[in-house]
Amino acid sequence: MLNNDRLLVQTLLLALLSACVWVMAPFWSALFWGAVLAFASWPLMRLLTRWFKGRESLAALVLTLGWMLLVAAPLVWLGFNLADHVRDATAFIKDVQVDGLPDPPTWLVGVPFVGERLVAFWNTIDQQGAAMITTLRPYLGQVGNWLLARSAQIGGGILELTLSLVFVFFFYRDGPRLAAFVLSLLERLIGERAEYYLELVAGTVQRVVNGVIGTAAAQAVLALIGFLIAGVPGALVLGIMTFLFSLIPMGPPLIWIPAAAWLAWNGEYGMAIFLGLWGMFIISGVDNVLKPYLISRGGNLPLVIVLLGVFGGLLAFGFIGLFIGPTLLAVAYSLLTDWVRGARTVQR
Repeated sequence: MLNNDRLLVQTLLLALLSACVWVMAPFWSALFWGAVLAFASWPLMRLLTRWFKGRESLAALVLTLGWMLLVAAPLVWLGFNLADHVRDATAFIKDVQVDGLPDPPTWLVGVPFVGERLVAFWNTIDQQGAAMITTLRPYLGQVGNWLLARSAQIGGGILELTLSLVFVFFFYRDGPRLAAFVLSLLERLIGERAEYYLELVAGTVQRVVNGVIGTAAAQAVLALIGFLIAGVPGALVLGIMTFLFSLIPMGPPLIWIPAAAWLAWNGEYGMAIFLGLWGMFIISGVDNVLKPYLISRGGNLPLVIVLLGVFGGLLAFGFIGLFIGPTLLAVAYSLLTDWVRGARTVQR
């Protein structure tokens, strides 16, 4: 009878946990990012708590507001710039419909080997501009739908980011109590090794954060150097944007490729080629070397495990897999190592 009661309690507990997971499923990503941000910036939380004489809620509120300003300001600025570019593109299309294309740029004819053909192609498009717009009009709706879908994804990402910044306040305020709860839960599940595995997960996440931010900073500095050498206007702003875009996969090319194209448009072919090569091999190339090194630095994981965790996690889970992949492999590697050591001890 006692076993039946215990089984019933376990079944009810499992059903309750499943219901909780189902309710929280829409917020897992935001909760994860909030937890990662709070963990990575916990030294700032401790510092502010000392400044405010132990008032954790006030320190959490100040730090959360700081993150909101730091994240919201670039997003608002980027939104206004995108709106201006969309407005300019719409005006350009209307002008082409009425007046045709402007005269071809003077540098176009100077392009080696194909300059005259490019000018002829430009003039052909100009002469047939109205017909071309009429032909493309059925496809413009599809392009608009695609842009609308991408805008919805961006809006969802901004909403998720906003939720993560809300959740980070509670992680700051209740962090020690949450850590103690997780530790007691792990001790209940796996015994005395719970603290070791909790530190393993925490250390892996910390190294991933250091690797992501350190690589983004390095790419931003290298991009700034390249923009200054190439003479691109607004090099400092582009460098800051490179840092922000470096936090997402394949982000830096979205900055240096348009900059190189702008140089080519203005006839600066040598500098355009230089910036393209600099961006491909230096700015983007450092990501493949520096990030795995920083993530593996200070840990006991083989570098190949780190590489598999980083790239496999990105492929399997998206950007969030950058944290999940190395953490899963680190825990699995440590569990297998403990199991092998335990088997050897039994054999002896």
